[in-house]
Amino acid sequence: MTESDDPAVLAHQLAELRLEHRDLDAAIERLSRLPDADELTVKRLKKRKLWLKDCIARLESALIPDEPA
Repeated sequence: MTESDDPAVLAHQLAELRLEHRDLDAAIERLSRLPDADELTVKRLKKRKLWLKDCIARLESALIPDEPA
């Protein structure tokens, strides 16, 4: 992920990350319902989902303008 100061670029990156996060959530849900689900794969997907959540939080923070003190 590349960092940028352009709000439009940040908003686009944020939208992409949210979409991937949602997709991972659905994939984890589907895999978890399978009786023979690979637990390692599920753990890796969950770890990726947490990383995405952190990236989303950083981008959301970057989009909030700094308030003068």
